[in-house]
Amino acid sequence: MSAPNKSFDPVEVAALSAESLDAARADALAAIEAAADLDALKQVRLAHAGDRSPLALANREIGALPPAARAEAGKRIGAARGAVAQALKARQAELEEERDRRVLAEEAVDVTLPWDRAPRGGRHPLTTLQERMVDVFVSMGFEVAEGPEVEAEWFNFDALNFPPDHPARSMQDTFFVESEETGLVLRTHTSPMQIRSLLSRELPVYVVGPGRTFRTDELDATHSPVFHQLEGLAVDEGLTMADLRGGIDAFVAGMFGPGLVTRMRPSFFPFTEPSAEVDMQCFVCRGASAEPGGAPCRTCSSEGWIELGGCGMVNPRVLVACGIDPDRYSGWAFGLGVERTLMFRHGVEDMHDMVEGDVRFTLPFGMEI
Repeated sequence: MSAPNKSFDPVEVAALSAESLDAARADALAAIEAAADLDALKQVRLAHAGDRSPLALANREIGALPPAARAEAGKRIGAARGAVAQALKARQAELEEERDRRVLAEEAVDVTLPWDRAPRGGRHPLTTLQERMVDVFVSMGFEVAEGPEVEAEWFNFDALNFPPDHPARSMQDTFFVESEETGLVLRTHTSPMQIRSLLSRELPVYVVGPGRTFRTDELDATHSPVFHQLEGLAVDEGLTMADLRGGIDAFVAGMFGPGLVTRMRPSFFPFTEPSAEVDMQCFVCRGASAEPGGAPCRTCSSEGWIELGGCGMVNPRVLVACGIDPDRYSGWAFGLGVERTLMFRHGVEDMHDMVEGDVRFTLPFGMEI
């Protein structure tokens, strides 16, 4: 900055000349008008209205003028800087308005569009089917029982009348935790919930227990090492096979509709005596596919019947193991496979579809709750 000089003519200070100030003002106004957006305007503000701008540098030269000349020079510089500031403010308002209009246009939301266009996924059909099966028995007065998936051998085998040399207890069929000596297994069926219910509840007992079970099977189209069962148990005075048959018929009617016939075939399970396999009439063809000339039915393979699961009267040894007098009380039990029910109910042909977690498999079943 030049030192004060009383005899210095302000016209000879180039930065303070009218031509220089008009040129700086014109350059600033042109740059402001050319700014296309707020970021560009910010750069223009720094170049033409900042501390190092031509007008700011000219303002510093006022101190070098004689006192009589400073007022006139200050007015010229103030007018130029005021015009630039006004232009910046006006352009700022224009660009902000343009930005707001653009944002409103680009981010506009059509409130008339359907609100549920985003895919929500779907609950797994095994979950919804299992809950529906449980609801049928709950409507008949049964309570829901639960039990651990890591189970003691006594609950999984001994109390259920599996002898020590039974093949199901071997490593070929059972997942043992660490080793056989631990006495802990991943439960091979939901039947241990029978024992836990009889030991923890007051008689009579009417419970249904859904759960996940584990066996050393290879995963293929019809088998899985992890699968789900639905266990049912009723223990009371005077229960007979007729009560068991009535419970099964009520379940079939609740799940598949009225009018379907059931049948029992002799079988064997260590924890029931007598034991039976339960079949139901095919709910698709109603048994017509097994008749001469009947149309083929994929659901029942044209046999007219579909296997539901195993059942029977509770073995007296199981009651004794739970401290129940078998001369006074009797009971019946059943076990149903949830995966198998899903396969024949909905035509699922490959077990892989149930375990791979592909949303394209679950979505067609809907969002049933």
